[in-house]
Order: sequence, then C-alpha cells, then structure tokens
Amino acid sequence: MEKKWWKEAVGYQIYPRSFKDSNNDGIGDLNGIREKLPYLKELGIDFIWINPVYESPNVDNGYDISNYQEVLSEFGTMADFDCLLDEAHQVGLKVIMDLVINHTSDQHEWFVEARKSKENPYRDYYIWHDSVNGEPPSDWVAIFGGSVWEFDEETNQYYFHAFAKEQPDLNWENESLKQDVFRMISWWLDKGIDGFRIDAISHIKKDAFHLPIDAKNVAARYQNISGIGEYLKELKQTFDRYDIMTVGEASGVSAEEAEEWAGDDGYFDMIFEFEHIGLWKKEEEQVPIRSFKQALSRWQYALDGKGWNALYMENHDVPRSVSVFGSDNEEYRVISAKGLAMMYLFLQGTPFIYQGQEIGMTNMKFASINEIDALDSKHIYQDMLAQGIDEQTALETISRTTRDNARTPMQWTDSEYGGFSETQPWLTVNPNTKEINVESQLQDPQSVLHFYRQLIQLRKENETLIYGGFTELISDHEQIYAYLRTTKEEQFFILVNLSDQSADYQLPSSISEKGKAWELIISNYDQPQEPLTGVGRLAPFEARTYRVQVK
Repeated sequence: MEKKWWKEAVGYQIYPRSFKDSNNDGIGDLNGIREKLPYLKELGIDFIWINPVYESPNVDNGYDISNYQEVLSEFGTMADFDCLLDEAHQVGLKVIMDLVINHTSDQHEWFVEARKSKENPYRDYYIWHDSVNGEPPSDWVAIFGGSVWEFDEETNQYYFHAFAKEQPDLNWENESLKQDVFRMISWWLDKGIDGFRIDAISHIKKDAFHLPIDAKNVAARYQNISGIGEYLKELKQTFDRYDIMTVGEASGVSAEEAEEWAGDDGYFDMIFEFEHIGLWKKEEEQVPIRSFKQALSRWQYALDGKGWNALYMENHDVPRSVSVFGSDNEEYRVISAKGLAMMYLFLQGTPFIYQGQEIGMTNMKFASINEIDALDSKHIYQDMLAQGIDEQTALETISRTTRDNARTPMQWTDSEYGGFSETQPWLTVNPNTKEINVESQLQDPQSVLHFYRQLIQLRKENETLIYGGFTELISDHEQIYAYLRTTKEEQFFILVNLSDQSADYQLPSSISEKGKAWELIISNYDQPQEPLTGVGRLAPFEARTYRVQVK
C-alpha cells in the first residue's frame, strides 16, 4: 500500500463559531483557534479541518457563501487567517478548509448578476427553468424541505436549490463557471492550505427534471447521478497539481462505489460516507449494533488494499456520539467514550476527531425551544405542535435530535461560559461543563482526553494500525465489535463491547492457538485483565487492544 502523509495523520474538525472566542463577542473566531494550537499539537493531531469562515449571510451557518475569497468579519480578517495558517505550519499542523461548490449564497455576485436578466453572462452559472403548466418544473423536494424550485419574479423563471432557497445550485454544465471555481480553488491552494473537505459534492449533477420525485429518498434525483464522474475528474485535475488531501462529503455513495470515489485513483483521497452514522433514527433510542458493525466493516472491506477511508463518529451536523452510541449517564459516560474512541480510531483510514469529542462532550438538555438555533429543528418542533404533540414531548425530542448538540461551545473550563468566552455565547453552554472540561481532564490521567492521547500515540507508533489489513471476527455477535489489523510482522486485535450489558464471547481457534502470546496494549477498564483465550466476557462498553508478533 502506497504511503501518504494523510494516511498517517489524525485530523481534528473545528466549528469556529463554537471553538474559542478571542475577543469576547460571544462568537468563536480565527484568533481563538490560533490561541489553542498548542493544545491541539499536544493532543497529537496532525491537521485541522475548519468549517466555513468565508463571507456569508449565515442562512446556513456559513455554507451559503457570498464571497469565496473573503473572511466573514465575525471570524476575523484574511490577515488573521494567514497568521493562523503560518502558525499552524510552524508547530507542524496542516490546515484544510471546507469547500462549498454545489451552491453559493443568493447574495454572491454571480447570482446577483444572474438574476438581472436571462441574457446576463452569469445567468447560466445557475440552473433556471420555465414553469410547466403554471407550476414548478418538477415535484422534487429540497433537502431542507419545500420545493427545490424558487420563482424569480424579475425574470419569470424558477431557479434550482437542493438546500435552502437562499442557496442556489451552481450549473456544472457551464464551462465558464467551472473555470472560475477551479481558479478560486487554486487561489486557496497557492496560499498554502493543505487540502479541502468538499461539501455536498455528490449533488452537483442533476437528473432529468421531468422525472417524478423518489418517495423513498427526496434527494435521489440530484444525488450521485450517473455522469457525475466527468465533473469530478475535472475537479481532480486541479487538486492533483498540489500535494494536498481531499475529502469528499459523498451522501448517496454506496460501499460498492467506494473504489471509484476513494480508491487509489479515485475522485478524492477519501470520502465521508453516511451509512454507519445514518443508522441512528430520530424515533429510536438505541442504534442497532449489528447493523452498525456491518456498515463499518462493509466500507473497511470495500477499500482494504484498494483505497482509503475517512473515519468519524461525530461532526457539526449530528448529536454527540457518547449520547447516541454510548451512554451519557454518569455510570458509563467515561467508559463508553473511551470504548467508542478505540473502536473507530484503530480502523483502516484517517480518523477525524470533532471538537469536544476528545473530552467526551455529551448532548445538551435544552430547557426551551428558544435555546435552539438550528432552523430545521425549529421547523420540526412547530410541525410536532401542529400535529397535537405537547410542548414538553416535542422539546424532549428536539433536544435529543438537534444538531445544536454538536454546536454548543467547547468546554475548556468549569466557569460559567466554559472558558469559551467571558460573555454570553451565541449558543448556550452545556451546564455539565462543570464536570466535563479540558482543564480538569488535563490533570486527570484517567480522563477521556488522556485516553485519546494514548490511542493517537499508539496509532502513530505502530504502522500496522495504519497500513495493516482488516478482518472482522465474530461478526454475528449482537454486542461486540471485534477485528484484526494485520501485517506480515504483527497483528493487533481490537475487542469492543458496544452495549451497556456484559457480553460473553467465543473467538475463532486462530486467535487462541498455541504459541500465540497476545499482549494487552490498552484497555478502558482499570482492573487486571485475564490473558486472551478462546472464551471470555467483556464488561459494559469494555474495550481492549491486544498485539502479537507474527512468527
């Protein structure tokens, strides 16, 4: 397997608005990130991925970009960004940016020009269509709800938007648009950034508009459509001129297509797939463990020796993994946070840690709908009330499911505002910052933070945990995820109970065969462990990693 710097790296996702406020206006900023570079370096990560900081009206938290080459003032200036990039490089950290090229803001100069007239040179930078029998061109539904079509009275046509109406989709069939996008990309790469996470990239090709909506998947007509590869190959030509890493956000891409998207000659170095994280359903309390294991292993096998995975358990759009896949009650919170960390950090691929995940931050129990910022959550809340659901039940549902759970300010200390700011932040700080914060965990060798550091260090010191092959064991077990990472010289065996109940196991004879002296490398339980044999029991959320030399 070809060695690359980004295969050996561990990433850290930063949601700037909630990471660190340096000027006490209640909003995180670029200088706040600069302030915490030493912390990130000490954690052991190798690069940071920064969510959008471009100029934006902020209809969709910065994913509606009005100027790709300016920084939104609440985050700082381009000079601040340049300082951040320089200082990150000085301490040995790389920087990748979010790249949003499926759509722009409706306030971007391209769209402002485009809607002036049908003859404007920028008109075809976007997707326009006449009405059909006085109705929108199709019955398709946007990802954020409502029609994908928005009527423009000035020019008497509809424009297409896969997300919010303030986010018109770009027309990738237009050659001038593509060249302008490629020039913008090169501008950032010439500045010295180290790569991109490419947002919503599987949506840039649309199906024939006369086709009816797919009732099972509202985005099916504009998600991973046949022919998209031609656009992505052109995009890749720009990327390939630089020594960078590229991560595509690829909703709708299956494991069977993994090699095409993230293979050794794929469109991207790796992609964020949604299969494992998408198993969590809003109406269910528990994630089906066996299905979760199957999803992870399916992608591991699909790219083993053929390409590369992006590994993640959290991001800015989903609730906290401890609360969803582990347990956020006091008895098992720390143990389950550690178990989940071991489970995914030792898979084959590049791990991404989302801010606060490394200290086991949990979901927030929002006291009022007024504490919620996410527009989609507010709409769902109002829909529930309209259906006759009482306010308390609706709020409990929203509190458990909203993506604001991942966006509450980073918990640096046990102070009123969590050390994030000295003034009221833009979003409520989780009150459990009194118990869960960086400052206290730095002093506690048994903390989740220290465990993450240990796991990251182990990965860096053992190439088998990076380049080794993957094999799942006891795949039909209802509680335990067990897998091997293997090279010619050694094997690592990872054994994790993903449930809050004890779990008995029986391993294949190849694991316990005579002469195999498995060494316990790390565990999330303190008590002495029995030697690894063919049968055993794991405590709730218990996780162990063993190593053996191959003779």
